[in-house]
Amino acid sequence: MSIDLLKLVPLFAGLGDDDLAKVGQLCVPQTYTAGATIFKEGEPGNRLFLVLEGEVRISRNIPAAGEEALAILKRGACFGEMAVFDRSDRSTDAIANSRCTLLTISRADFELLLEFNPDLALTVLKALVRVLSGRLRAANDNWKAVLAMSVF
Repeated sequence: MSIDLLKLVPLFAGLGDDDLAKVGQLCVPQTYTAGATIFKEGEPGNRLFLVLEGEVRISRNIPAAGEEALAILKRGACFGEMAVFDRSDRSTDAIANSRCTLLTISRADFELLLEFNPDLALTVLKALVRVLSGRLRAANDNWKAVLAMSVF
């Protein structure tokens, strides 16, 4: 596992090479064909994913409207981490937008890594707060735009 990819992942960008190597040891590659479902909304979230090659579409099914694509993720993107950290079900669907190779890390392995490496854990959790804060700000901006349009 090349630590160069892990350096691209916002959750791991602040880690040194030794810690990145520890994360890399947990990664298991999986390949998906275009259109394959990686996970569905409501399924248990027991692993996070890193895009090594290809594209992944994150979407939700909106009643009476169909699928709404929320993001197209490319090399270096991380997804599925929310359900891993809060031990909840998946909040979206993830679909291979093209043939893709992903690296997966199981929740159990990731939790053990964090538990036995407190400095690594602090760095990752700080990065997680920044990532989730950015997503929350983007969601707030989207809602503001929707509300502004509904006035007209």
